[in-house]
Amino acid sequence: MARTKSKIKIVIADDHAVVREGVKGILSREPDIEIVAEAGNGREALELIAKTAPDVVVMDISMPEMGGIEATKRVKEAWPNVNVLALTMHEEESYVFQLLKAGAAGYVLKRGAAEDLVQAIRSAARGEAFLYPSVARSVLTDYLRRLDAGEERERYDGLTDREREVLALIAEGLSNQEIGKRLFISIKTVQTHRMHIMEKLDLHNRAQLVRYAIRKGLIEP
Repeated sequence: MARTKSKIKIVIADDHAVVREGVKGILSREPDIEIVAEAGNGREALELIAKTAPDVVVMDISMPEMGGIEATKRVKEAWPNVNVLALTMHEEESYVFQLLKAGAAGYVLKRGAAEDLVQAIRSAARGEAFLYPSVARSVLTDYLRRLDAGEERERYDGLTDREREVLALIAEGLSNQEIGKRLFISIKTVQTHRMHIMEKLDLHNRAQLVRYAIRKGLIEP
């Protein structure tokens, strides 16, 4: 059958022939998808991409000669408009983040349903992201954690050197008078620093301040 312009051109890269056959079996039933090449490793995939100019590359992570993460980086460097979709058995967050950082448009697990793969390919062809539900939860959780850490770091960076010194001493349990003596400043100045610290870090009591100081490594728990 002659290929039409509306078809999504696919290159499959996986070192297991049985997996490639399974993917071809799934995609062959879709009238808008055409497999133009298949590769057994990342290096071969790059050579075939150069020849076939696909819309989407379905990429395994663990392959000989060149793995999926390195191959994804090279694809996005050489052909920014080619979207890479990871199809793998690995569900660990570290793999997910490495692939997304490398430029992958999506991540589908081999244990997932056939319709997930088809939907992911169509999403990738449109330039949209697609993440398997359990993977999406991990990514969102990590994003929120990183966002919180970024905001916390930004707040901490907003403290002056003197305020950081006062923060550490308060967390260690020193009174305002003891801090004043240690830093050769007045109690009123200590109180002012303490007020500014609480405002900048959005903390409301000493217990929160101690927990914050432990997270920042200012004191030992």
